[in-house]
Amino acid sequence: MLKLENVSKIYYNNGIIATGFSKINLELNLGEFVIITGESGSGKSTLLNVLSGLDSYEEGEMYINGKETSHYTEKDLEQYRKKYIANIFQNFNLINSYTVYQNIELVLLLSGYKKRQVKKRILNIIEQVGLTKFINTKVSKLSGGQKQRVAIARAIVKDTPIIVADEPTGNLDTESAKDIIDILKKVSEDKLVIIVTHNIEQFEQYATRIIKMHDGKIIENKEIIKKDKDNLIMGTRSKKITLLNRWRLGIRNTFNIKSKFLLLFMVFFFITSAIFLEYTSFKLTEANVSDGSSINFQDLSENRILIKKKDKTSFSEEDYLKISNLQNIDYIVKNDLFLDTRITLCRDLITGEFCSYYVTINDIANYKESVDLGRMPEKENEIILQTSNKNYYIEYRVNEVLEKDFYIAGQGEQHILDGIKVVGIKFNENSNNYDAKLYMNSVQIDKLSTYINEGYSKIKVLFQNQYLQNKVLPSSKVEKGKAIVSKDLSGLVQNGRIKGKQINIEISNIFYSEKKELIIDNTYDQKSFVRLTGYETYNNFIGVIFINADDYNSLFDKPPYQSSVFVKDVENIDSTITDLNNLEIETKKVTDFKVETDESYYQMIRFASTIVTVVLIILLFFISYFIIKIILKSRAIYYTTLRMLGSTKKEIRKILDIELFINSNLAYFTTLLIIYLSKNSIINIKYLTDLTEHIGIFEYVLIYIVIILMSKILSRKVSKDIFKKSAISTYNEEV
Repeated sequence: MLKLENVSKIYYNNGIIATGFSKINLELNLGEFVIITGESGSGKSTLLNVLSGLDSYEEGEMYINGKETSHYTEKDLEQYRKKYIANIFQNFNLINSYTVYQNIELVLLLSGYKKRQVKKRILNIIEQVGLTKFINTKVSKLSGGQKQRVAIARAIVKDTPIIVADEPTGNLDTESAKDIIDILKKVSEDKLVIIVTHNIEQFEQYATRIIKMHDGKIIENKEIIKKDKDNLIMGTRSKKITLLNRWRLGIRNTFNIKSKFLLLFMVFFFITSAIFLEYTSFKLTEANVSDGSSINFQDLSENRILIKKKDKTSFSEEDYLKISNLQNIDYIVKNDLFLDTRITLCRDLITGEFCSYYVTINDIANYKESVDLGRMPEKENEIILQTSNKNYYIEYRVNEVLEKDFYIAGQGEQHILDGIKVVGIKFNENSNNYDAKLYMNSVQIDKLSTYINEGYSKIKVLFQNQYLQNKVLPSSKVEKGKAIVSKDLSGLVQNGRIKGKQINIEISNIFYSEKKELIIDNTYDQKSFVRLTGYETYNNFIGVIFINADDYNSLFDKPPYQSSVFVKDVENIDSTITDLNNLEIETKKVTDFKVETDESYYQMIRFASTIVTVVLIILLFFISYFIIKIILKSRAIYYTTLRMLGSTKKEIRKILDIELFINSNLAYFTTLLIIYLSKNSIINIKYLTDLTEHIGIFEYVLIYIVIILMSKILSRKVSKDIFKKSAISTYNEEV
């Protein structure tokens, strides 16, 4: 028995009070086919929502089997809907991204049934409503009549004693409507079926009771067929959704709408990447200062002394001879810029290009060890590679390194020295996965000197008494003393005749300055570019000034102005410095350039890291919350539907937890995959590799925990928005 005594529904909105219905008295029993009718605004749908537990009431008392419900909390109403009520909605309220089978299955999964227990039952119901051919069809592809059949099947399969239907035939044609009414009438033999409709004629011949409403009151309660009033309304089984079913629905919801999945994945990928980059940046800074690093020097050996002449002139061979005759001198590196300049060692594109090693260059004459793999160099172009044995290509594909041709690349992987062959490998446990040293012949080193010196110099172009921003490059097509320029420069000359005009190339660095006076021999445009310059891609060299290769090299091919000496005995390094000073040579121990820090500095870095990380996480949380809220706005109907089908807040939150948990894990492990590929030189992202070199398993686990906690909190925050109002209020806002 379902009974109402003086029940009223009152709405409060912005200080305005409105009545949904007032002082309703009604008693309904099993076996009844009840029709509630009335004009729009009469309160019939509001009454149906109160009867079904989708909405609360403010006055009077509603009884179920003689038990009061006015004290029901939202949790009690959830249990009431789960045990007693099955809803059929005018707008169907189906999950469009689910199939017919999945929509009907959903209500049973929420009721605690196992998947294997319900298949036969669902198939029988689908056959009963005539949808067997559409069992695996997504609901979005069905007609209105077919959708209503799915909604009825879902209500029937739940097997609750009360079925409520709001305008179940409102969107259907006459034939489809009759089929729906026949199904509902058959169901009502042992259930209480309550239908709200405008079209009383369609249902009148089937009704056991007709209720007419006007202005929030019942004006007629006509009992056509009397039913036994002593029958108790027995609720259906009510169990919690199983853990397996929660995961099944969570996984299904993660991937069933691709656009939503991709958007959520990108949000979590952004969160994960931002936290990784921020945290690892601080770890790299901390590692650098703890290592006593320097931004200017790569080789910070304790036995290294920087030297230059006090008169600022370049070193001669006679100078080097005097230095080498001093006691405690192990060896001299004449052009020591190589020790502190990093360039890239790459494989040729034909054999599968990879630029795996970020290297500094050393003279093989100073190499005094044996190799761990391969052999010692015998030819001028053969080199030794010193790197970590954990490098991907050393650990797994060393056959692609040893005895293979490489080239040395500058910026943009421009070839600056070809035909290099790695014949020996030396392991360095202190090296990271891509950092390395090359030991090569002095002849090859000399070939690189122009590029190295160029990197430390500024180039200026003076033309028509103004300095230009144009880049300068060498070309074998240009005669000595000449230059070939872009036709665009013609605009700087009054009559446009630029040939024969003088152009000056000036270079300067901390050691010397040099100037070349050249004559413009020709101008190029896109058609004549290849013929005049010898370069292939015009778009990459627009505006470049090309000069003869010898002229270009002469700007940088200078004797060393700074060198380094390495001592045998570090303990006697000060006496060696004194001896060098006596030769009119300025000296500086390279270790003086180390960044030495005390514990307070470390604490400052850690404090700053903590503050910035916390602020970033909070900022990311709120940004991602608003984005996820917008993304899941389209899913509010889904979660509201679960509420209306009898699922509890807690169960729905856990399903949403799983959905965001899966997305956050996919984003996290995608980030890890990118890091792995970079660290093992499968993809070339040196910046990322450098950042992640100084974090270990603890940091990876810590970041993972942060990401998972964020997904959990975001899930709680979003679900709170979904549950802040009654089920029917949330539903009405969304539809």
